[in-house]
Parts: sequence; C-alpha cells; structure tokens
Amino acid sequence: MAKRGKKGKQLRRDIEFLYEMGSLRNLPRSWRQTLGIDCANDLEHTLRVMWLALILARREGVKDEGKVLKMAMAHDIAETRTGDTNYIFAVYAKNDEEQAEKDIFANTSLTDFASDVLHEYRQRRTLAAKIVKDADNLDVDLEMRELEQKGSKLPQKLQKFRRLVRQKKLYTQAAKDLWDALDSVDVADWHLTANKWLKMPTAGR
Repeated sequence: MAKRGKKGKQLRRDIEFLYEMGSLRNLPRSWRQTLGIDCANDLEHTLRVMWLALILARREGVKDEGKVLKMAMAHDIAETRTGDTNYIFAVYAKNDEEQAEKDIFANTSLTDFASDVLHEYRQRRTLAAKIVKDADNLDVDLEMRELEQKGSKLPQKLQKFRRLVRQKKLYTQAAKDLWDALDSVDVADWHLTANKWLKMPTAGR
C-alpha cells in the first residue's frame, strides 16, 4: 500500500510538472522591454535551442546526442518560477535558479534532471554543456536577424555586443563557424528557394 501511495504521489507530481511546462507558452522573455517588439516566448526559444544544440553536437562529433537534447530542453526550465532575466535585470536581480530546478523536479519521475543534467549544464565543464550554452546564445543572434527583417533598428545597435559574445562567450568552433555564417543566409532564403514557383513547373498556369 505504501508503495502504491508513493507511485500515486509521483504520478500526481508528473502531471503537475506537465502543466507547469505548459505555462512556458505564456512566459514572455523580459527583453521585450528593451526590444520594444514582439519576440519568441520561452517555449519557442527552447525549441530552437534544441535544434541548434543538435546541429552543433553533430558538427562537433558528439556521440551522446540524447544528453545534449535533454540539457537543451531543460536549460531555461527554472524560468517557470524565476521569470526571465534580461541583460539589464541581471545586473541587479539574483535568481536562485538551482533551487527552482530542484523544486520543479522534486518527487517527479525526472528528478535526475535537477541532480545530473542541469547540474552538468551549470558547471560548463563538459562539451555537451558548452554546446547547449552556445545554442542558447546563438538563438539570440538568429532572432536578432528575424527582428531586423520586421523593421526593428535595435539589432544594428546591439551588433557590437553580439560580436563580443562571439569572441568571448562562445565555447565551440562549430558555434563560432555558425555565427560567422549567419549574414551569408537571408532570413527568407529557406522559403524563397523552396516555394512552388521553383519546385512545380506548372504552378500558376
């Protein structure tokens, strides 16, 4: 009976966890204040960080892609309780993200994320952790170019800061290579080269 009760409690916590993760779709990133324009929410940011991390992992020859993806999936999870901290807030606000992570995963089926996965990420000692942090940074540079496409002038003003990130903050060569290549690809290239007018000879007839 005690075992069944423990399993029941864990199942309840698992469901609570899933609702908490769903709340990420409602969490705006705090740099909307400085950008003055709509940008990706936390959940949207996390999705692209996962893909970015996977690309970097393959370019760096990482074998354990599962670890990288787990780390990328959970890298901002504390923000469901701490909120997002932009580059102004960070000067003054000190969030206890480690405690938030422990509380989020407490008594769920995923407690190892707090004790192992995110602990490793926070230490920045392994290649997997460095790749995920690089992906987190690179997503900002991708979004800057998307916002510029929408007419925002702020990305141009932030260029020197983003170059500083490239020179001082990126860990892996794969991340630096990707950063260096960003301006060679237009934000719209993916759909301008894949649309029906180029792929279907009879389109529009």
